Amino acid sequence: MFTGIITGVGRIAAVHDLGRSLDHGKRLEISTPAHYLDDVTLGDSIAINGACMTVTSFDLKQNTFTIDISAESLDKTAMLNLVGTALNLEKALRAHDRLGGHIVSGHVDGVGQVTRFELIGESWLLQVLAPPSLAKYLAYKGSITVNGVSLTVNQIEDTPGGCQVFINLIPHTIEHTALGTLKPGSPVNLEIDTVARYVERMLQFDLHPISDKKADA
Repeated sequence: MFTGIITGVGRIAAVHDLGRSLDHGKRLEISTPAHYLDDVTLGDSIAINGACMTVTSFDLKQNTFTIDISAESLDKTAMLNLVGTALNLEKALRAHDRLGGHIVSGHVDGVGQVTRFELIGESWLLQVLAPPSLAKYLAYKGSITVNGVSLTVNQIEDTPGGCQVFINLIPHTIEHTALGTLKPGSPVNLEIDTVARYVERMLQFDLHPISDKKADA
């Protein structure tokens, strides 16, 4: 479980094949800021651009750790197999931590595309085209996770190609995350708000209730 509050910015330092076929995944070596791994142990969960991954090894002297990412995860996420990619990092939430963003599972629901990214006044306007399948979960002043960052939706616009999501990024967010490396055309990992997911399920259940098939006693 995560909050979408980034605790460090890393980078993919190396990518190694775990097999020779397309059914095999990759092993990523990720560099981190100094001392970022001081409280990390083997098997810990770290969100990498919004995707929850397991630490398989780490080197405190080199400030690096490795993860194994499956072919399925690579297919459902963006930019997680390219050397040099800047990464938003967040360690798993602890029971006593503050919930500064919103409840984030670390499961990518879809890949969006940046359609606009420009400086307006002192802040940046980030516009992302979300897949049509995610449109029903997005709402004005609702929450969305973009590459692991908890953000507030300022405006939505439904189009035939999907849902345009308008987000305002303050300078602090640009300075302390990897979102500043985005540009029009960049793919981004998206996760919808968990609450919206459950609301959609409840509405579906009301429309199509499950019949009680238990036999009479």
